[in-house]
Amino acid sequence: MMPPVEAPIHPARQPTEQVAWVKADLHLHTDEDPFDEIDYTARQLLDLASTQGFRVLAVTLHDKVFDDPGVFARAAEMGILLIRAAEMRIDGADVVLLNISPEEAAGLRDFDDLRRLRQWRGNSLLTFAPHPFYRLGGSIGARLKDHLDCFDAIEYCHFHIPLLNPNASAVRLAAAHNIPLLATSDAHQRRFFGQNYSWLGLEGGAELTIDNVFASIRARRIRRVSPTGGMARFIGLLFFIFCVHPILMRLPGAKRMEARKRLGAARGGPGEKGRRAAST
Repeated sequence: MMPPVEAPIHPARQPTEQVAWVKADLHLHTDEDPFDEIDYTARQLLDLASTQGFRVLAVTLHDKVFDDPGVFARAAEMGILLIRAAEMRIDGADVVLLNISPEEAAGLRDFDDLRRLRQWRGNSLLTFAPHPFYRLGGSIGARLKDHLDCFDAIEYCHFHIPLLNPNASAVRLAAAHNIPLLATSDAHQRRFFGQNYSWLGLEGGAELTIDNVFASIRARRIRRVSPTGGMARFIGLLFFIFCVHPILMRLPGAKRMEARKRLGAARGGPGEKGRRAAST
């Protein structure tokens, strides 16, 4: 059975054998993030993802590799492939790295460091450019063209509405250079998880492993789900980024927790958390 689609597989990459499609979100933040106020923990994320049928996840904390053995063990018990990852700020630009160790991440200072790491690791490491053409936060912007050799894929960012979609530049660049496009949620709030993600096609009955997930991305066996947001969601995100998040980050621990509870009660759910201002 084919998954719901928003973007077709590239014609040159149509699978020749039966494909098993798995639901994946490879850009996520949790309460363990050192820079952001997030309203759910990694363990809570697993529970939420399991109920929505996700099979592949990556917790991409800012400038820190998520590496909690207990959470990885629980994910395996739930049938979820949790990939060790991070969203690193390299030479002023955000880069998502999948299947990376804390020691490797600590050694990244510039794109030459990233090139050396990619050469040494080969296909066992996968990197992509998150929200590349967005003005806020650590987006790489036009420099992406100069550093395309540092990336295996480009993110199709969740933050778009009919009259404003900076992903258009990413789509053109990806098409021109045959680079895969991945849809992710970049979730910083529980209520936004599960709306934007990718289906990845594992070809020929392949097992759910990191190598096979990376192979499906590089082969562009991807179906993106990234619905256009409405104005209410757009305004809500802006309000959180520029108003709620800065206030929460300035509050001491106890008051911050109380504020999050009140926010959650106002929405009919748990409270929020946020990040290094606005790197969506």
